Amino acid sequence: MSVGQVVEAHGVRLRPFRASDTADVVDGCADPLSQRFVSSMPAPYTEIDARWWIDTGAPAVWTGGGAAYAIADPATDRLLGAVGLSYPVPARSQAEIGYWVRPAARGRGVATAATRALSEQAFATGTLRLELLTETENGASQRVALAAGFRYEGLRRSAGQHRGGGRHDLLAWVRLAEDPPGPVARLLPDLPDGVLTDQVVALRRLAPDDADLMYRLHSRPEVVANQAPPVPPTREAIERRCRLAESSWLTGEIARLLIVDVATGEPAGSCGLSYTEVSSGEGSIGYALLPDWRGRGYATRAVRLLAGWAFGPAGIARLTAGTVPENTASHRVLERVGFQREALQRGRLPGLGGTRLDDLTFALLPAELR
Repeated sequence: MSVGQVVEAHGVRLRPFRASDTADVVDGCADPLSQRFVSSMPAPYTEIDARWWIDTGAPAVWTGGGAAYAIADPATDRLLGAVGLSYPVPARSQAEIGYWVRPAARGRGVATAATRALSEQAFATGTLRLELLTETENGASQRVALAAGFRYEGLRRSAGQHRGGGRHDLLAWVRLAEDPPGPVARLLPDLPDGVLTDQVVALRRLAPDDADLMYRLHSRPEVVANQAPPVPPTREAIERRCRLAESSWLTGEIARLLIVDVATGEPAGSCGLSYTEVSSGEGSIGYALLPDWRGRGYATRAVRLLAGWAFGPAGIARLTAGTVPENTASHRVLERVGFQREALQRGRLPGLGGTRLDDLTFALLPAELR
């Protein structure tokens, strides 16, 4: 790729930065979201920083073998954001791709279009492998990666550096030259319109604001007693679970949902679905309710909704649920949905003080869902 080259594809224009872009660069880079997830940006970001980038920073990227493009609207040529290639490794025909978008241009597919356009240009000029690294809490950027054809490859421990010091994990998304352009099919797709409901209960994705409720629910003695090992979670662990709920869903690790009473909007509990064996299409579910909502059939309704989604859009062929043998209330919930007792696995789960717990497994096939 050459410095002055202009790329027009997928509804965006990639061109060199210009002095007239200064105000728009400040608008995009000083934005709180950009500041939060792009720790390499100066803080605060000023007009001086934008001028340095346009006059010195971007040209230096090109000189170093990378690419630094302004994303522009093809109709007006106004700057919408930026996309570029960094950390080139010529011996591996590899580079890292990154982007940011101005607040007013978000939600229009600009980042996805620009990432696709630059990826195709990079592959056409000899690059064979592109990496895209996202922060674990940056679900929007992870959605861009998937939409642009990048597949989740794994967690890079402490690969990122906080602006104020310290390090954090990053998620690695990769696209090869021979990969299809995207979007990448996900193990756990989004819920239809963001919710599953039977008009009595509704299931929606867990969110960071749900931490108080989740800690209250999963710290209850009777809930702790029915998990393995039966150890209460820390507040920090619950907060992290809620913050990473979208990322865990997008990477295919687990779909965590809140159970909500439709009439009042009040949260009643939580449930989750994960693949236990992708190759055979087997998944597993779990659930818990707050005391005030028990005995109303809400757990049954939630499990039924989750199982229907699992067998439908999620493409799961078989569902399992593990329970402690003494949890008869949970057994009744599963049986009302159609699950059948399948096996008692003795000493399968860790208990307290080096003890082992039995696991009573229930299973459900699509034709058995009631």
